Amino acid sequence: MSRVWNFSAGPAALPLPVLERAQRELLDWSGSGASVMEQSHRGKRFAAMAAQVEADLRELMRIPANYAVLFEQGGATQHFAQIPMNLAREGDSADYIVTGHWSEKAASEAAPYVRVNVAATSKADNYLRMPARDTWKLDPAASYVHIATNETIHGVEFQDIPDVGDVPLVADMSSDILSGPIDISRFGLIYAGAQKNIGPSGLVLMIVRRDLLERQGRPMAKIFRYAEHAAHDSMLNTPNTWGWYLAGLTFQWLKENGGLEAMAERNRAKATLLYDTIDGSGGFYRNPIDPPVRSRMNLPFTLHDSALDASFLQESEAAGLLALKGHKALGGMRASLYNAVPLEAVQVLVAFMRDFARRHG
Repeated sequence: MSRVWNFSAGPAALPLPVLERAQRELLDWSGSGASVMEQSHRGKRFAAMAAQVEADLRELMRIPANYAVLFEQGGATQHFAQIPMNLAREGDSADYIVTGHWSEKAASEAAPYVRVNVAATSKADNYLRMPARDTWKLDPAASYVHIATNETIHGVEFQDIPDVGDVPLVADMSSDILSGPIDISRFGLIYAGAQKNIGPSGLVLMIVRRDLLERQGRPMAKIFRYAEHAAHDSMLNTPNTWGWYLAGLTFQWLKENGGLEAMAERNRAKATLLYDTIDGSGGFYRNPIDPPVRSRMNLPFTLHDSALDASFLQESEAAGLLALKGHKALGGMRASLYNAVPLEAVQVLVAFMRDFARRHG
């Protein structure tokens, strides 16, 4: 069996050493004689592992003590609704900055639980750029301001954390979390689906300022209340033990490979190489995103003639380059360059792209 270069947007590539270790430990985890998936989340072994996973994440991201770390379920999409349920009372409003498909969906899913104010949007520009900060119509009485730091489909990314004053900033970081250092103290709540830079699908990482857990929110079952999950160390119900374990292996891999500072440099180098190849192709390949907000994680591009798309995808897959087809909403191609995608993969990709352009230009 040979491994391919995986550019999937999610579920996405995992670090090879993580997969190899999980393979070794699949039948006998931690000397227990059984898989981690077969063991009680209430047991001493799992409790010790969970504590270490959180400690490693806190070290990697420099998470202050006044923030809780939760390992949730439901995917980020469930939390589009669950966040306003927890942070807003009936009749409250929240500001949403809509910069692509996922922030647009977050605003839509929140609407039954909070008065959504779209304080800024780049929809009229087909999400090719970010709305200028001085055009945002923020409400100082809003319960929170929501952004998606990176739009996986449209390929735009906040390069800096926006200043939203004293209102808590809530960020969907599903596709760029752990890609570089951030100042956690600038956020009220961060959440991220695991299946891009953390681990397998089925787990949601949440970092929430503890004072926000004290908000009453709306009446709801305990299973939906973040404060309940925090009080039970994310084990109010049976968690995704396999996803939690693999996330922990990924955090260890990140620590062993220089931490988030090193990831930032690697990700910058990968994205620069691919963007330079696109921009230097004489128009054979195109990326229409405003350069200052181009994503480091998800790079959509088109060929000058869409009739070549099928050939590009067929030949690239034959060359061991997986999942380059663009999202159905945009078409074209997309390469996702998450932490687990090495520079060598991008070098192979750009070599293929140059050869394809030479043969079909």
